[in-house]
Formats: sequence, C-alpha cells, structure tokens
Amino acid sequence: MKTPVTVLGLGTMGTALARAFLSAGHPTTVWNRTPGRSPELDVLGAVRAVTAAEAVAASPLVVVCLLVDTTVRDTLDGLDLTGKVVVNLTNTTPDQARGLEATTAGAAYLDGGIMAVPAMIGGPHAFILYSGDAQAFEQHQPALAVLARPVYVGADAGLAALYDIALLSAMYGMFGGAQHALALMGSAQVPAAEFTEQLLLPWLTAMLGSVPRMAADLENPPETGSAGSNLAMQAAAYHNLIDTAEAQGVDPMLLRPMGELLQKAVASGHGDEDLAALIRLIA
Repeated sequence: MKTPVTVLGLGTMGTALARAFLSAGHPTTVWNRTPGRSPELDVLGAVRAVTAAEAVAASPLVVVCLLVDTTVRDTLDGLDLTGKVVVNLTNTTPDQARGLEATTAGAAYLDGGIMAVPAMIGGPHAFILYSGDAQAFEQHQPALAVLARPVYVGADAGLAALYDIALLSAMYGMFGGAQHALALMGSAQVPAAEFTEQLLLPWLTAMLGSVPRMAADLENPPETGSAGSNLAMQAAAYHNLIDTAEAQGVDPMLLRPMGELLQKAVASGHGDEDLAALIRLIA
C-alpha cells in the first residue's frame, strides 16, 4: 500500500498536489479552512477532514501548502505532530522555515520550494527543492516524487527557501528585462510576437550561455584586464539605454539599478573586470 498523505490547504497549488497524490494511488486526506473547496478531489477519492487535527491524525506524511507562514503557524499551533513528517511547501523565507522547524515539536520537518506552476505538478518539467531532515526525505522520496522531481539541498531547513528565492530572483530579473524590451518596441509599434520569436528569445538564450562563466569567475577570478567587454566600457555606454527609454516614453525604472551598480563598480576600481565583479560587489 502506498503511503497515506494529508494535504493541508486546497488553493490552486494545494489542489494540484492533492490531485497528483490521488492519481498516483496514495490514500489522501484533505483539509481546507473553507469547507468544500475543490470538489473534483472527492471524485478522485479524497477523504475530507473536518478539522486540521483530524487531517493530521490520518496520515504519517503531512504536506502543508497554505498562503503564508503566519497561516501555517496558526494552522499547526497546538496540533499533535508526534511521529509525523511535516513537509511545508508554503512559500517562505529561510528564517521562517527554520523557525517553523523549531515549532514542529515531535515531528520530522522538511521545507520545500516548488519550482513550478500548478499545471506543471505531476509533469516532467517541475521540480521541488527540499531541505531539513535527511532521513525523512529518503523515507518519503518516492511519495514526493509523484509531485515533481525532488531535489534535496541540505539539512539546514532554510536552504530550500534560499534556493527558491535565488531562482525566483533570477526569473523576475530576466522577466523585467524582457518586459522593458517589449515596452520599448511597443513604443515604435513593432509587433511584439514577431520581435519576441525572431530576436528577443534567441538573444536571451544566447546571453544565458555567459552565466556559467560568471559562476566560474566567482570561484577562480580571471587575471585583471582579461575581460573582453569590461565594466568601464559597459558603464560608459549604459546611459544610452536610459536616454533611449526616456525618449521613447518608456519608464527606465527597471534599468536604473543596473546602471547605478555599474557606475559603483567602476568607481570602486573594478572597471577592467567583467560582470562577475558585480556579484562580488553586491555580496
């Protein structure tokens, strides 16, 4: 028999998690603060608990996917978690994850970062980061794998949240640049779809190839003056990005921070270095 699972929280993501467990044959108990949410789960065989305490008592593996950290704490407060494995898949900060681990007395704790949207759960491209109790992860890895590819990043319960925030930071930075580019092209009535398919996406894909080199330069800094396009050159030309945006009526708010960082790097004596120097500067 497959491991019985409890899912606390039936928002869009929680519902997707419960559906994946049910589809894989795991006996699944669900609970939500608003009763009757996601009735399609009943057809799949979900057992609805009236209270969070009843839901936790039903399964050895308790997966929590609620709105925010405060909601998780309020829900788990006072519940008997003895002998349970609590997997918190609510988006949190590293400190919140460590704090929650400290309050789940008697339970093994895993914190998770879901790197997927709900529609991707159970599919081949989703993965979920986990940190915390290594033994609990090993024990329940087969069950967790039905949600997405499980990636364990360490015993520190805050690490999954840190990895999650780092990846989301990269995503939003990339999206911000793409959104600015589309606004710029839109100011000249350039068709967005054609520009994106023919130029923007290939350009971003090519530029992403430089990220591994930046990472390598962090660990083994290159010789001074070896940068092909050094920061001084880039800083000198960067004002053209701001000037063009303003001339086209596009707010350069997404571009200004990088320009300021480039100027700071040059002023600090890093003008003959490459982009990896910016990482050291903000760190």
